[in-house]
Amino acid sequence: MNLILLKIYLLTGLVAHKAVWEYLRIRSGSRPVENRTAGISLVKAIKVLILLGIIVQTLLPDVFPVLDEPFYLRVVGTALFTVGLIVAILGRVQLGDNWANIETGQVLEEQQVVSRGLYGYVRHPIYTGDVLLLLGLELALNSWLVLGILFLAPAVFLKAVKEEEMLVRELPGYDSYRARTKRFVPYLI
Repeated sequence: MNLILLKIYLLTGLVAHKAVWEYLRIRSGSRPVENRTAGISLVKAIKVLILLGIIVQTLLPDVFPVLDEPFYLRVVGTALFTVGLIVAILGRVQLGDNWANIETGQVLEEQQVVSRGLYGYVRHPIYTGDVLLLLGLELALNSWLVLGILFLAPAVFLKAVKEEEMLVRELPGYDSYRARTKRFVPYLI
């Protein structure tokens, strides 16, 4: 596996992921209310720093390498990255205008329950895709930073639970949707 081509692929995937989010955010007719609190600004700043850190890591030689001969680790990582990228982008596209920034956590005025496509199977395909994407990225980069997923996964779980509690209270039909779908992995979790 050519390491330079792999890194170009990973960077292209990260850029595509961000580009889709920004394009759909700008195009959206129903924009979330931006409450500019210190907490929201801090979360946004942390997200930007993490993204910049990942980009820098992708440009560097192996950071905290796991294996001396990481060919199979890179193959598995690239596969997970690709699946995660597809799931996250497809989930975001299928959500359409029923999406608000993770930081604001709100139900939009015209929001409806989305239960088609990936959302017919799981309630949080974007979270699932993003976790797979990051797991795959770190494996493809042969980095012990993959252990960061152990800290990220519980935070994503708690965010999803909190989001669901709000949606049950404020979005008609969400409780019955929640009863017939899994949170992250179809038929399992």
